[in-house]
Amino acid sequence: MEYAAFAAWCFAVALAGGLAGLVLGNLRLPATLVLASSPAAGAGANLAISAAAAGTASIAHVRAGRVNWRLFAWMAPPSVVGAVAGGYLSGLLPDRLLLGFIAAVLLYSGLDLLLRWRPAQRTAGEEGGEPALDVPAAVVTGAVIGLLGGIVGLILGSLRMPALLRFVGEAPARAAGTNIVVGLAVGIAGALGHLPSAAPDLDVLLVGVAASVPGALLGSRLTGRLSELHLVRVIAAILLAAAVACAVQAVAAD
Repeated sequence: MEYAAFAAWCFAVALAGGLAGLVLGNLRLPATLVLASSPAAGAGANLAISAAAAGTASIAHVRAGRVNWRLFAWMAPPSVVGAVAGGYLSGLLPDRLLLGFIAAVLLYSGLDLLLRWRPAQRTAGEEGGEPALDVPAAVVTGAVIGLLGGIVGLILGSLRMPALLRFVGEAPARAAGTNIVVGLAVGIAGALGHLPSAAPDLDVLLVGVAASVPGALLGSRLTGRLSELHLVRVIAAILLAAAVACAVQAVAAD
């Protein structure tokens, strides 16, 4: 029954994540830790499941043309480097402080998108083309979010998505696709980084992947069916749920 409940939760998380361009490993992590043999093995399994979900969703987003590869090329490398650096720093800072900070940022980001986001106004020359993007913002936010994620053992696409929308200026659907592909790169790097210290529990990993793959595929196919405003509202609601999950983890952290 525990594995069936875990599979159902993984499917639901992957469905929501695929739709909004998020991996949502922070929503899956508590359930993963319940079944894992150790916290380290659970964290490794969670990252591997996140990578599998992100990879599945990426296929649909790539086929639909919702990935900005130029933006990916600028954002993925600093995200991966930041995640690796965060892994080295993970023992120096208390998890409770970091998770509390992340929960506060997610709460603010969700409310900000829900209450104040409006579609970007384009000039006549931009109509039908790509919006002007802030590449330095993509590099800086990618590195900072990667660093935070490496410290707490999460991909943190839920922080990268509002950064793509607010600071970088990407359109919602393209931000969703680009974010999930960047999350795939970070997830693979994070999962490989956990192998020397603790291999993920194989049974938890297989159940999580088997349930997450169809959920991520279905969610990513639904992305293009929502208007920009409705997609942003869905993203905002998921960010608020992620904020609550992070706050709970911060309270429970040692």
